[in-house]
Amino acid sequence: MDIAEVSHLSGFAPSTLRYYEKLGLIYSTGRNGLRRQYSPSVLNKLNIISLGQMAGLSLSEVAMMFNTKDELVINRETLRQKVHDIDQQIIRLKSVRESLHHVVSCPHESHLECDSFQALLKSARSLKA
Repeated sequence: MDIAEVSHLSGFAPSTLRYYEKLGLIYSTGRNGLRRQYSPSVLNKLNIISLGQMAGLSLSEVAMMFNTKDELVINRETLRQKVHDIDQQIIRLKSVRESLHHVVSCPHESHLECDSFQALLKSARSLKA
């Protein structure tokens, strides 16, 4: 598969594919003229990279999920910690959502005079990252 096809199928721009190759995350199998060629298996690796990034992993953390033979070797403890981090982020985001809903519908002229809003502010301080 050439770089244009990989780009089309994966949704990654060719510049991103070249960058990932420069970092050693993916490898081309050669060239056809000036166009890089990739194995179809690169799509699986790009999906893993994408999932890792959505989970908040850095590219170096994603790279560590592969051994020298380019086989997937997942560090479950790293992922367990990432799950914990995501759970904490969800809690914080729910608190923010509650606060915004309250601000929108609060009957007080000044939110600072509202006991419910003050409680939300206190709760937000305790959830600060």
